[in-house]
Amino acid sequence: MPARRKKRGQRRTKTDSLKSEGDLNLSRHRRKWVENLAEETKGWLKEDEKYFLRQSLSTPCLNVLKSCRGIYLEDLEGRRYMDFHGNNVHQVGFGHPRVVAAIKAQLGELPFSTRRYTNLPAIRLAKKLAELAPGNLKKVLFAPGGTTAIGMALKLARATTGRHKTISMWDSFHGASLDAISIGGEALFRQGIGPLLPGTEHVPPPAPAGCPFACGTQCSLQCAHYVEYVLEKEGDVAAVIAETVRSIPYIPPPDYWKIVRAACDRHGSLLILDEIPHCLGRTGRMFTCQHYDIVPDMLVLGKGLGGGVFPLAALLARADLDILPERALGHYTHEKNPVACAAGLAAIECLETEGLLENARVLGRHALRRIEQMKRAHPLIGGGCGLGLLLGIELVKPGTRERATDAAEQIMYRALEQGLSFKVSMGNILTLTPPLTVTRDELDRALDIIEKCVAAANG
Repeated sequence: MPARRKKRGQRRTKTDSLKSEGDLNLSRHRRKWVENLAEETKGWLKEDEKYFLRQSLSTPCLNVLKSCRGIYLEDLEGRRYMDFHGNNVHQVGFGHPRVVAAIKAQLGELPFSTRRYTNLPAIRLAKKLAELAPGNLKKVLFAPGGTTAIGMALKLARATTGRHKTISMWDSFHGASLDAISIGGEALFRQGIGPLLPGTEHVPPPAPAGCPFACGTQCSLQCAHYVEYVLEKEGDVAAVIAETVRSIPYIPPPDYWKIVRAACDRHGSLLILDEIPHCLGRTGRMFTCQHYDIVPDMLVLGKGLGGGVFPLAALLARADLDILPERALGHYTHEKNPVACAAGLAAIECLETEGLLENARVLGRHALRRIEQMKRAHPLIGGGCGLGLLLGIELVKPGTRERATDAAEQIMYRALEQGLSFKVSMGNILTLTPPLTVTRDELDRALDIIEKCVAAANG
C-alpha cells in the first residue's frame, strides 16, 4: 500500500507540471462531466474525437456549442454559460453588433485582398494601432495568429541586431509552433519534442510570494536583476521576450519592467512584450505596458484584435527597425485580410466609445475586493490578484501553501454545472477573463457561483 501511494503521488506531481497553460482534459473529473451529458452531445463528441488528432487541452473536447452572444455560450442541450474564459478573444463580447455589421459590409465589398495589393481596412487598422501605441511603435505587420506574429518578432530581432539569442521566462506561453515553444517555458509543449531553437535562454518569471523563485513575503525584484545578470553573462542577446503580465495571472511589481527596460538598453538587446491575450483593454489600459510606464521595442498583439470573430494578430515595432525591405518577415496569405481588419477596427471603436476600459478598471477593483472577502471566509482560497478584468483566485490546501489542484478542478466543473465557464491555470488558479462588456450584476453572479463551489469543496 505505501508503495502504491508513492507512485500515485509521483504521477500527480508529473501531471501538475503540465498544467500551467490550463486544465487538462484527461482527468477523472472530465470523464465524470462527459458522462452526465446528453446522448446526442456525447455522440457528437465521439465524432469529433474520431476525426481530430487528440491533444491535451483540446481533443477530447468538453462540450458541443450551438451559439454564443455577449458574455454567454449555449450548448446543444440549451444550457447557457457565462464565459469567463473565451480564449481571451471576447473583449467586446461574442457577436457584438458593430463587429458583425462591419464584417458583413466588408464581405459584400472586398472579402479578400490578394498579396501584393493592399486595402483600406488594413491601412486604417495599421494607422489606428500606430496612433494608439505608446512611444515610437509606429510600424505594423499583421498575421493570422499570435504565434506567427511572435515568429515575425523573433526574425526582426535577429535581423536588426545580428544576434540570435533570446531570454524568456519559464512557464511562459507564446504559442505552440516550434519557434514559440522554444522561447516558451511550458513543459506541456516542450517535453518530448526534440531539439528546439538554439540560444533560447530562460530565467525565472516574476512570481508571487510562495513560488519557489519568489523573494518571500516582500518582492525584492531579484527576478528583474537576474535578467540583467544573464544579459551581461551572455553578452550577445538579441532580445528579451516576455508576457508583460502573465495570464495566470501573475502581476509584476511596478518597477519590474523599468529595470528590465534599462538593462536591455545597456546591453543592446531589444525588449519584445507579448500582449496577445491582453491587448485591447483587458487590463484597463489599451496596452498592458502602459501600466508600467515603459515602451518596448516591439509589441505583439492578438486574440481580441479580431473582434472575437476573426483570427488576427499584429506586430508593432519601432519605426527605426524598418530596415529590411529586401527580406520577408511574414508574407502570410491572410496578412492584410480586409474582413479581419474591418472586425479589428470595429472592436477598437467599441472599446473607445462604450467605456469598456473604464468598466474593466472599475469592475476589476470590485472583483478583487470580493475575492479578498472570500479569502477571509474560506481557508481554501490562498489569495487573489488581477489587473482590470484579468483575474485569478489561488487555491491552496488549508494551513499550507501546497497547491489545491484537485479542489480547483472540482470547483471548475461544479461551476460549469451552475452556468459559469472559466479555466484553471498552474493547476490551482481559477483564471477569470470575462468580456469587458460584463456588468457588475453579472460579475457578482459569477463570483457568487465560485464562492458557493469553493464552500462545497472546502466542506
